[in-house]
Amino acid sequence: MVSVEVHYESLLAPIYLWMAGGIDHALSQGLSDIAGLTDRVGLAVDLGAGFGMHAIPLARSGYRVLAIDSSQHLLEQLESHASGRPIRTICADLLGFREHLVEKAQLIICMGDTLTHLEGKDDVVKLLQAVADALAPGGRFVATFRDYTRLPQGVGRFIPVRSDSGRIHTCFLEELPEHVAVHDLIHERADAGWSMKVGSYRKLRLAPRAVRDALNAAGLETVIEPGPRGMVKITASASPGLGR
Repeated sequence: MVSVEVHYESLLAPIYLWMAGGIDHALSQGLSDIAGLTDRVGLAVDLGAGFGMHAIPLARSGYRVLAIDSSQHLLEQLESHASGRPIRTICADLLGFREHLVEKAQLIICMGDTLTHLEGKDDVVKLLQAVADALAPGGRFVATFRDYTRLPQGVGRFIPVRSDSGRIHTCFLEELPEHVAVHDLIHERADAGWSMKVGSYRKLRLAPRAVRDALNAAGLETVIEPGPRGMVKITASASPGLGR
């Protein structure tokens, strides 16, 4: 089983935009995801920005965006669709995002299932503390992720991701003590017939309450609610008083 970074670069990154339904569909969903977050301007940080599903709508709404991801391939796609918007892309580990900041952020987001890509729960706590330290007074942090603390059983572990006439993507979930193993199977049609690519990586089984508790311990006021596409959404706010 390989790392998240290797799995994405070798298997998922080349088809990730296809998995999301194409750029227009993805940006429409991204705009919906950030509803209620576009009432101010300033610096926004997108942790795990990918191809720009949320970074581009944030830039269109008036933010200056710092987009960080470990996949150079996905960041190049972001740049190709940014249309000159104020987005700075950085290919780097999320845990070191503060090294690339020169000011406090009004908004930090970590959308999709990015938090579960971190290696361990200690890394999640470190990232959330860094987020709290990087927020401007009154700034907000928003994360969405899947709750893998209780996994589907039996045939429910087989999940159809997307398919069309030329490609079929299915994944299979395997329960581990602290993680879930995700096995991706991708069938693609070519002139010679169908071929198959297979890869596996781990995601954290991350409880929403643990994320909330870590954010509260870092001094943020936190709310848990249902998120888009079956995920959990956590919104945390920094005090509007004096800076940290």
